[in-house]
Amino acid sequence: MRGVLVAMFFVAASLDLAAQSGGTGALLKPVNTELQSALAKNAPLDLPVRKVVLYKNGVGYFEHAGTVQGSQRVAIDFTSSQLNDVLQSLTVLDQGGGRISGVDYNSTTPVEQQLRTLALGLNDYPATLSVYQALRGQRVEVTGAGAPLAGRLVNIEFRKEVDKNGLTSEDHYFLIVASDAGALRTAELTDAVSVRMLDGSLQKQFEDYLEIVSSAQNQQLRHLTLEDRGTGERQLQVSYISEVPVWKSTYRMVFPREANGSAIVQGWAVVDNTVGADWDNVQLSLVAGAPQSFIQPLSQPIYTRRPEIPIAIAQQSTPETHEAAEMKRAPISDGPLAVQGREYDKTQLSGRLFAAPPPPIVGVGSGGGIGSGSGSGYGPGVGGNVGGGYIGGVYRGSDAIQAGDISANAFDDFFEYALAQPVTIHKNESAMVPILEQELPAEHVTLWSDKDRSPLRAVWLENKSKLTLDSGSFSIFENGEFAGEGLLDPIHPGEKRLLSYAVDQAVKVHRADGAGTRRLHHVAVHNGVMVQTTEELTESTYTVTNAADEARTVIVEHVRRQNAKLESETKPAETTASAYRFRVAVDPHQSVDLRVAERAPVFESVQIDPDNDQTEFLVTMSKYTPDLEARLKPLIDAETALSDLSGKLDAIEQNEKTLTGDEARDRDNVTALKGNDAAKRFVDELNRAEDALEAARKDKADLEKQRDAARAKLESIIAGLSFDADLDVTPAE
Repeated sequence: MRGVLVAMFFVAASLDLAAQSGGTGALLKPVNTELQSALAKNAPLDLPVRKVVLYKNGVGYFEHAGTVQGSQRVAIDFTSSQLNDVLQSLTVLDQGGGRISGVDYNSTTPVEQQLRTLALGLNDYPATLSVYQALRGQRVEVTGAGAPLAGRLVNIEFRKEVDKNGLTSEDHYFLIVASDAGALRTAELTDAVSVRMLDGSLQKQFEDYLEIVSSAQNQQLRHLTLEDRGTGERQLQVSYISEVPVWKSTYRMVFPREANGSAIVQGWAVVDNTVGADWDNVQLSLVAGAPQSFIQPLSQPIYTRRPEIPIAIAQQSTPETHEAAEMKRAPISDGPLAVQGREYDKTQLSGRLFAAPPPPIVGVGSGGGIGSGSGSGYGPGVGGNVGGGYIGGVYRGSDAIQAGDISANAFDDFFEYALAQPVTIHKNESAMVPILEQELPAEHVTLWSDKDRSPLRAVWLENKSKLTLDSGSFSIFENGEFAGEGLLDPIHPGEKRLLSYAVDQAVKVHRADGAGTRRLHHVAVHNGVMVQTTEELTESTYTVTNAADEARTVIVEHVRRQNAKLESETKPAETTASAYRFRVAVDPHQSVDLRVAERAPVFESVQIDPDNDQTEFLVTMSKYTPDLEARLKPLIDAETALSDLSGKLDAIEQNEKTLTGDEARDRDNVTALKGNDAAKRFVDELNRAEDALEAARKDKADLEKQRDAARAKLESIIAGLSFDADLDVTPAE
């Protein structure tokens, strides 16, 4: 049999060499021609990328388009990281009435699952000990440890050796081998020892193991093939989303040497192509927005966990003999069978398992325009082809981006830069794509805020373009030199934004806060709570000093107080959600004061509590206006009455404590002088003390009843008191 296999191997090798050398054998030519014809007929059509839309959330929309003829197979290459997104979003549209009969791709079983099919029991990253344990019981040959040793591997063990100094060394591994002669031999595993497997089937298993591990490292490219069935020539469009690097925005603002209130703003998008296909003359759009997206491992075969049910084993018992009884046997019934305490019909104990075929893959979608064109340059002064190169220096105005080169589209909460000219970016390459070059109003100012006490040089930029400037970094160039850089948030068309880029060391701002004044203008009482509304007027004075040789326009940010109303002679140039921005013009080596005043309501609440004496507070409040005095008088009278009764009770309780002490002393004296003539005097004092104590207790009980009635009256007045009163007075400090 081996001879036959060898002969077949040489015949196959001879035919292969003849085919490669272009031999003239009559037998080989027709076979080779038919093979090439079949391969050409079955070769799938490569469908190129025609449209790419990149989003800020790290996904991209890709559209492949091309012409198909009749029934044809179409291939698209992806990376393994793309495949999950592709299977989740793939949309296929045959615009000529064709039908997609199937979509397949080269799948792969997870390496852990493949390794389970081998008898070795090794995982993806086995330890040395695990490898030798997999060889237990197999025939091996050990060389390098003395005379060659052949036999079956019994075990591998490790030992700690102790040297002559009593120190324990590292672990040493030893192989235990049963030789062919029946003796157990031990060989230490060192770098000089080699172990060879003698069993051909075992060697094959190791080869299969290594092949699985090797193939798992090379499964980065996936080939997706579509079967498009139809007649005639048709347009086929395939679209999907895929994970891609986030595109980045960066801007340059170039100011002329002679200030004219504007700057040339140049915008670039940094785009990376890390997918499995080249972008040749694609229609590129960049969307600033983050539509919701997620990943599901659709491309990975998933094995669900199934419960493991042990095999039932009949209970075994010791044989016994029992006396038989005289009885009649009942006939066997066709009724239910009892199985482990439950009843089943016989028909329930058998059945079939049907596997339903998977549903066909169907792609649906809508048609869209496919941009066409050639060339990837962007005009002089920008850098020609934008693929991968570094472009630096101070930029000047040019006709690199003309009207119509970039169009802006807004949809949902997103905005899009759509490039009119096609772009070429090969796979594993990056490019800087120009998205804006326009002269925009830009004013140099200095920005000061309580949030950052260091004055900052800034540009007050107004976006008069038709594009939304996406968030990103920017660089400032003044007088042909670099002046600073910073970050900007999205700026929509028509919006004005301050962009800081450096520290202004020539400007100092000092803030001084004046004493505020308060005016009570409203009092309300409801449900036992008095709310006082006071208008508080606060003033702040900012002293702006300019030590530079040229004039400065300083923007002072004053933090807005909640519910406050601005009462300053100087009006803010701009108001944000958290601050007023005041424009202050300061000549060289001069100082200017800015006064900012705000009036804000202050709310203070007081709980009217019958357990607390608040008479003094209520009397003070009643003095503001006669109307307020009249409204509060019943409450004040009730508070006063309750307070007087509480005071009398306190006095009686104190007197009761004194009388109780006198009674105790008299009683002790009577007891001590019992039978003595002097005891009579202390008996009289004891009687008087007891009478006084009894009278005090009676008065206390009467006062407690009066106090409880006064408290109930006060609670009733508090519950029924409800009013709102407008005032115009200044509370006493």
